[in-house]
Amino acid sequence: MTITRIDPAPRMSEAVVHNQTVYYTSVPENLDDDAEAQTANALAVIDAILTRVGSDKSKILDATIFLVDKADFPAMNRAWDAWVSPDNAPVRCTVQADLMNPKYKVEIKIIAAL
Repeated sequence: MTITRIDPAPRMSEAVVHNQTVYYTSVPENLDDDAEAQTANALAVIDAILTRVGSDKSKILDATIFLVDKADFPAMNRAWDAWVSPDNAPVRCTVQADLMNPKYKVEIKIIAAL
């Protein structure tokens, strides 16, 4: 059994790969933008990490989206719908949550196959 930790640090790893499965949580880098732009940015970061480990968005199995303001749900969905692989949409849920950084409007956790 091999566990590969991508960019491990004392508190957390960037991503973890185990049993041909990728575990990753994405946060936006553009913290002064609106929810749609933050979602698009977080999704682009997901693309980058999946490419790095030899996967892609068509192999995402599960996505959990944490959204601070439920009023941003349509904006988040616009970014998601423009990005998601339409023939390979994962299981997805969206929950309203207070996030640790007050500038985050969204955080996205995914599980993907290699």
